[in-house]
Amino acid sequence: MKILITGARGQLGNELRILGENFPDYQLTFTDVDELDISDMQAVSAYFDLSHPDVVVNCAAYTAVDKAEQEPELALRINALAVRNLSNACGEFNALLIHISTDYIFNGKGYRPYVETDTPAPASNYAKSKYAGETQMLSSCKNGIILRTSWLYSAFGNNFVKTIMKYGRERGTLNVVFDQIGCPTYAKDLAWAILEIIPQVKDHEGIEIFHFANEGVASWYDFAKTIIEYSGIECIINPIETKDYPLPAERPFYSVLNKAKFKERFGKGYRI
Repeated sequence: MKILITGARGQLGNELRILGENFPDYQLTFTDVDELDISDMQAVSAYFDLSHPDVVVNCAAYTAVDKAEQEPELALRINALAVRNLSNACGEFNALLIHISTDYIFNGKGYRPYVETDTPAPASNYAKSKYAGETQMLSSCKNGIILRTSWLYSAFGNNFVKTIMKYGRERGTLNVVFDQIGCPTYAKDLAWAILEIIPQVKDHEGIEIFHFANEGVASWYDFAKTIIEYSGIECIINPIETKDYPLPAERPFYSVLNKAKFKERFGKGYRI
């Protein structure tokens, strides 16, 4: 089975590259923008014409949440236009598209974990661009899976765990918001789940949405406290409210994802 991984140098792409060695039946190809600019339809068509992938896992994304407030067009180009291009190409070449989306498409004003059928209400430019990617896929793609996840961290790239460890070592005290609640998710667990479910979804018809995140919930404050504790760093973490740490982009206050649908479809052995 030929599987194309886009955005291969990001957190999830790197984890997929490492775990891919455990799946000898997969012929995995990893690309990033230097090898394939998925926002360029001509480039995408030419690549598909040569490679004919059976499955495409789109890990490429513009994830600079605050910077997107100044670069909305770039965020839309990467998070929406590129998804439309992949959707069209997958339809033309009869490939399945697995697209990674985000909990940030919800405004976080709910009171229970979000299910796949809840109506998105993105607040920031980043969130709007990711939701636009979902709508592009729903309107342009014949067969695919939208996999929403949240609060990814790993040994690769920039993420909350690495940031807290860096500043925790440099400073004796950190202030972290305690009124934003979500599901921290280890990118390796998400990568493993994707590789495991491919045989079950490769012949899927139509578009279906699933939520995947690690189990449990935490605030950024809870998460930071745990990171400091497990890393053995001496640093005091103080809880603060979002209003005391203003940022350009609005964040959801509660973006916990309900994973029941994923568990029912694929089983519970996915480190959720």
